[in-house]
Amino acid sequence: MGLIDHFSEYSRWRADVARTVGVLRSWLNQNEIGDAQSDLRLQYALDRLKEDKLTVAFVAEFSRGKSELINALFFADYGNRVLPSSAGRTTMCPTELQWSEGDTPQIRLLPIETRREHATVGELKRYQDLWVTQQLDIGSTTALQQAMARVGEIKTVSRADAEALGFIIDPEGNNGLQPDEHGQVVVPCWRHAVIHFQHPLLEQGLVVLDTPGLNAIGAEPELTLSLLPNAHAILFILAADTGVTQSDLAVWRDYVNAGQRTEGRLVVLNKIDSLWDGLRDEARIAEEIGRQVDAVAHDLKLERGHIFPISAQKALLARIQNDAPLLDRSRLGTLESALSSELLPAKQQIVRTSTLAETEDIVMHADELLASRQQGVNEQLRELTDLRGKNQNVIEYMMRKVRAEKEEFEAGLKKYYAVRSVFTNLTNNLLGHLGLDALRDETRRTREAMLESTFSRGLRQAMTGFFDHLRGNLQKSAEEVNEISGMLGAMYKRFSVEHGLKLTPPAGFSTLRYEREINTLEKAFNTQLNTTLTLVTTEKHTLTQKFFETVAIQARRTFEVANRDVEHWLRAVMSPLETQVREYQLQLKRRLESVKRIHQATDTLEDRIVELEQQNQSIAHLRSELAQISSDIQTALGGTEATTPRTEGRALAA
Repeated sequence: MGLIDHFSEYSRWRADVARTVGVLRSWLNQNEIGDAQSDLRLQYALDRLKEDKLTVAFVAEFSRGKSELINALFFADYGNRVLPSSAGRTTMCPTELQWSEGDTPQIRLLPIETRREHATVGELKRYQDLWVTQQLDIGSTTALQQAMARVGEIKTVSRADAEALGFIIDPEGNNGLQPDEHGQVVVPCWRHAVIHFQHPLLEQGLVVLDTPGLNAIGAEPELTLSLLPNAHAILFILAADTGVTQSDLAVWRDYVNAGQRTEGRLVVLNKIDSLWDGLRDEARIAEEIGRQVDAVAHDLKLERGHIFPISAQKALLARIQNDAPLLDRSRLGTLESALSSELLPAKQQIVRTSTLAETEDIVMHADELLASRQQGVNEQLRELTDLRGKNQNVIEYMMRKVRAEKEEFEAGLKKYYAVRSVFTNLTNNLLGHLGLDALRDETRRTREAMLESTFSRGLRQAMTGFFDHLRGNLQKSAEEVNEISGMLGAMYKRFSVEHGLKLTPPAGFSTLRYEREINTLEKAFNTQLNTTLTLVTTEKHTLTQKFFETVAIQARRTFEVANRDVEHWLRAVMSPLETQVREYQLQLKRRLESVKRIHQATDTLEDRIVELEQQNQSIAHLRSELAQISSDIQTALGGTEATTPRTEGRALAA
């Protein structure tokens, strides 16, 4: 089974899961069981399923055959190379290949001059007028080749202009771009390219990220601080005839493996066809490939199983010519199998876990609400059944009893409203620590400290202080979260014990994820920018600009996600209690009205008992339907053990 087949299976699985989640959402709305918060959560889950993307990044130094590998994997059906692939530098800027519903085939190019702006590529994607757009003629291979060759366009600028654009200049050419004899430097014409291309894999959510070589990567910190760390898989391409060079090792150490992460990191040892010289037999060729794999594993400190020797050029040729033996010899199939077996299951598990957690929680609270209704109906049935043949005095006693329960509950509501007030104050404190206003203030203070500093030590202290401040705010947020959780847990328990409400203790919330992201960001910053060499050789203004174009903006994204998630959690933990309180008030009102009617006309007693029995059966049927929908979702998700909520000592059947 090829990559397209595996992705098609994943796409069908995702669509089936979305269908079952949609059924749950419709059912809750149709039966008026859900609330606005549950509906928002399910819509958010559906949006995640619909917009789910899998990013595979290709990273290599120049002339390792990276573009040829992309051609072999994705574009062989065109009968020729689509991405430019020749000796030397063909990819000069980071290039994304993607397709979403509603896109038109086109290539969008961001001019290199936009580096003078204090904005990341992610932000500039919102401003279409800054990009150069060219439509793609997908029916012509030649037209596609010409359009996609634009990612390799270059221009010559002065050294001062190159430095102003963020490029590091090195007269020796070892650690930066090398000027010519006239002091001119060759730089890319484009900062970033996005190619919208209708391809079966791209249609199903795959995003291909093609990156340039070492010097170009270093000039665009967003790659190393955002795009590459967030990629689901990275293919690091080496050449079999050169092995691991010093520049390869620098790319691996500083960019691909900066976080010491091995999952989703595959090393491709390309150009094994250079050993097919007609003088070696197959056994000797295999022996030499094995030695190269061992050497690469040693140099990169990887297990052999993460290294895949292939010939991208022969694989492309084999697919174009439909030559199965040559395709087998190219070993591309082994790499495709690894991509399918490592990338898709890991991504599927993430989607499965998040979707299951969301739907199970909503199903549990919906069943708790139905169980509470059913308990109320059963209590009324018991009360009214006991009234059969009783005199007016007994009915009056029952009415006083219900009134007393109502008054007791209303007294408890005063404590509930007091907790709501404290909850609001704690929420404001929590959002204050995570708020973007505080982050903007700290960013401004750090920028000013960096610009005022005259020594590298001052720059380093300002940057370190920035991260310390962010971690401090996250730790304060964690304290507020713990206080909110403890307070709500006590309130949930009080209403469960004193009034019999069916309430599961509220779910917890952790800021650990965001703390880890900030720590990872600081580690990447220390690797890329906060080195003695960088602080000495890079102009202070340029360093400040780089820092705030990348680190500060990435930190803001982390805090934006934290704000969204904590607001989502705050609504989710209050919603069940609010819903149950309203439901219990309604039940008390109905009980009182029912006893009043019977007090006024005894002949309505039997009619009311029949009505309540029908309500009981209806609620039982709804709970059965909800259990079936929950089971359908879990079946669609697959690979999960059914875990369903329990109410009234009875499991919600899965």
